[in-house]
Amino acid sequence: MTTDLTLKVTRTIPAAPERVFNAWLDPKMLAKFMCPDHGMGVKSAETDPRTGGAYQIVMIGQDSEIPHWGEYLEITPHSRIAFTWQSEYSIEGSVVTLGFEPTSGGTEVTLTHERFLSEEMRDNHEKGWASILVKLDDVLG
Repeated sequence: MTTDLTLKVTRTIPAAPERVFNAWLDPKMLAKFMCPDHGMGVKSAETDPRTGGAYQIVMIGQDSEIPHWGEYLEITPHSRIAFTWQSEYSIEGSVVTLGFEPTSGGTEVTLTHERFLSEEMRDNHEKGWASILVKLDDVLG
């Protein structure tokens, strides 16, 4: 079992850092972009956006629901969010960190996800997170 695997996805989104940052904490916005694949959607999203607060996102696929949940570890307004990431496809200690950097084109979002059971799981999550960032770009664009 490999657990030290990490992925990093970066995308520049043409919106102010405050707007991009806030989208990650607003359940109505999360429901619009937390869809890692075509044909998927979000059944529900709940957040308690404070350090130590919890979140839950239930993604829906063709015939299944995939709950994701965790705890906010860090919320530094408009620059950084870190949270645990739990689902049937993750392992204990899995953490997602988001960095928001202002650029001339808007905001560079850097998403880092740590701890996977296998390279295949890491690669699948990398594709999913990249798709989510594209959808965030579409929603905010």
